[in-house]
Amino acid sequence: MDYTVKKDMRGCIMAQDGYSVKLSEIIEQFHLEILRGGKDYGDYILRTADINRPGLPLTGFFDYFDEQRLLILGLVETTYLAGLTPEQRRASFDRLLSYPVPGLIITRGIEPFAECMEMAEKYDRTILRTQEHTSVFTSSLIGSLRLHMAPRVTRSGVMLEVYGEGVLIQGESGVGKSEVAIELIKRGHRIIADDAVDIIKNNAGVLVASAPELIRHYMELRGIGVIDVRRLFGMGAIKDSQEIDLVINLEPWKEGKVYDRLGMDSTYVEILDTQIPSLTIPVKPGRNLASILEVAAMNNRNRKMGHNAALELSQRMDSHWQQN
Repeated sequence: MDYTVKKDMRGCIMAQDGYSVKLSEIIEQFHLEILRGGKDYGDYILRTADINRPGLPLTGFFDYFDEQRLLILGLVETTYLAGLTPEQRRASFDRLLSYPVPGLIITRGIEPFAECMEMAEKYDRTILRTQEHTSVFTSSLIGSLRLHMAPRVTRSGVMLEVYGEGVLIQGESGVGKSEVAIELIKRGHRIIADDAVDIIKNNAGVLVASAPELIRHYMELRGIGVIDVRRLFGMGAIKDSQEIDLVINLEPWKEGKVYDRLGMDSTYVEILDTQIPSLTIPVKPGRNLASILEVAAMNNRNRKMGHNAALELSQRMDSHWQQN
């Protein structure tokens, strides 16, 4: 597939330093009303997931004030400002908006003070408004900003949902990842991404995989070419995102190499500082890889529920030999 990605020695695209989101995306996402737009306000790059409710700054206290944060003006702040004289409000907004803040958002559909709009005009600041209650909007906004700025990485491989488990299939080019994925799709499982898998660490510390927008729903099969999974197999064969529960590495069968036959020792792979259970499955003619991956997914789910077949068998054997 003509989707070029820069990879390191492990076939991994490392996360960039620092993530951001344009103010225009936030405005669109939350349907914010633009009361006044500063110069190129939509292109302003937000680089912090925090916000400011400027209670103390409105009184003149600016220690530790972060001018890169969005300002949220709610009922508490507007009630305080309503008790000031116009001259005091003008001075308060003059101090506040003299800082190059990305924007001030007024909640609850409150009408902005004339002094606020006057100082916004003076310093060319952006004033926005939402009808949402302050606490609800603030929570949603912070969650969105954290998601936009969460650690992320892109890895080569195929991501599927198998029996509810998120399975990331990795391996060298030509080992048969996409072929196994097609067989699993035909069995009723769902594909998230092929070739390149975007992985993000969300607010809960969980790794969630999705496909890059450019290649979403497409797969490459050697000898056939690019196919559209959604059109060939229907909407039930695709899924936009999925938590990663298991990483399976496919590798050509190597004669003489000892492969795990009991599964007593758990192995893990680290992605974005998070440990994910990992298996290495050898590939050779005659092995039904789709069935093996189905069993691997079910067994991983079984282990998360506290059942380890290998450990239970070992304990039964130890008990048997002790009795004899």
